[in-house]
Amino acid sequence: MRRSVIIIMACALLATMLFAISGDAQSDKQMATAASKDAKREARREKRTQRLEAYERHLDSLVESNHFRFTPQTMQQLPAGMMRNLMNPCYELVIMGSEVDVCLPFLKGYTPPYYPVLFNYVLTSVKGYNVEKNDNGWHITFQSTMFSSTDYTFSLEIYSHYGGATLTLSSPFYNSVQYSGNIMGI
Repeated sequence: MRRSVIIIMACALLATMLFAISGDAQSDKQMATAASKDAKREARREKRTQRLEAYERHLDSLVESNHFRFTPQTMQQLPAGMMRNLMNPCYELVIMGSEVDVCLPFLKGYTPPYYPVLFNYVLTSVKGYNVEKNDNGWHITFQSTMFSSTDYTFSLEIYSHYGGATLTLSSPFYNSVQYSGNIMGI
């Protein structure tokens, strides 16, 4: 009987030791897995940072080359007009060196109801074309009469870090219209 108690105690002690050893092994394995996950997270974070920097350099090179396209996705008459989604893929502002190709909707009128018009012009020369780099990206301004008696001012804010752009088209006679969209290569 004594022998059986000793054998049971020895088995219990052995089981406890094996359990402790396997717990340490699992703990080591969990720590190794956690370290591996942290390394993978850091690698993914680094890849995202590299992709963001590459995208920012790409947008900067497009603007510096003076050959890019602004594609609007929304338009809004300022100061508090209704936001309109633009689904037509033909709407764009293309800057090609010294030429500007304009195909944009605009809202004209002195009082409501305003009426929509489409500016569809190839401008072979514009006045006051100015490109400035700032903390957020780029600010481009220029003016054109677009073959009318009214001067229109184009003000394009390009956010290199965020990837978007905002174009404000203003005139001394009509409310300004603001477009939000993307910049892409030609």
